[in-house]
Amino acid sequence: MGGLMAFDLDGTLTQHKTPLEQENRCVLDELRGRGWSLLMVGAGQCTRIFEQMGRYPVDVIGNYGMQYSRYDAATGRLIPVFDRTAPCNRREIRRRVAGLRERFGFEAFCGESVEFHPSGCVTFPLLGTCAAQADKLAFDPDRSRRRRIYAEVAACFPEYTVFVGGSSSFDMAPRPYDKRYALAEYCAARGLPHSRVVFVGDDYGLGGNDEAVYRSDFGFVKIDDYRRLREALGAWLSGGAGERSF
Repeated sequence: MGGLMAFDLDGTLTQHKTPLEQENRCVLDELRGRGWSLLMVGAGQCTRIFEQMGRYPVDVIGNYGMQYSRYDAATGRLIPVFDRTAPCNRREIRRRVAGLRERFGFEAFCGESVEFHPSGCVTFPLLGTCAAQADKLAFDPDRSRRRRIYAEVAACFPEYTVFVGGSSSFDMAPRPYDKRYALAEYCAARGLPHSRVVFVGDDYGLGGNDEAVYRSDFGFVKIDDYRRLREALGAWLSGGAGERSF
């Protein structure tokens, strides 16, 4: 018997912000057939994750654990269980962002300097909220530019967990929320030991939104190309190493 296999979405099951393709949908079905319970643990909203997955029948944790929705097989819909929010001092956040822009030379930007989300999460878009997509994609494809200043940005926002997000931004979730916290809370509510959980993700490097899980006591499967998901999970799909782990 399997345990719980939890997944990131973008870069793990799909290309960023693209629909779940049939091949990886079949991988999820096969894991279920081997007795694994499945769970999505995402940075975005539950409904966005669910729709991007073509309404695949799975429970979804969103916004780093600030949201949770349960899949209802009778209706084929997600049923919201909770949707938490946190306060945000927008004036203070803008002040700190302005200081970072001046310090690191990002004073020219298009649109807004900061994006505030209803949950209390914050995005610091280095090129601005209205930057052209081509400019954003070309800005920092290997994330090295943002990782060089990651420690300074994180230190400036101690009340947030800071992530190297998207193609040209830093994303911030109110503490204690991150994917490790979200997964641990889910397990605690169900009496599920961490030793029976495997997380599958691609963003496990410095500042990545899967890094906290990667550095925790949860099992972790690295995905460096979502098109090779089946290969990465071969032992679990065959009933080999995956079943021996439990």
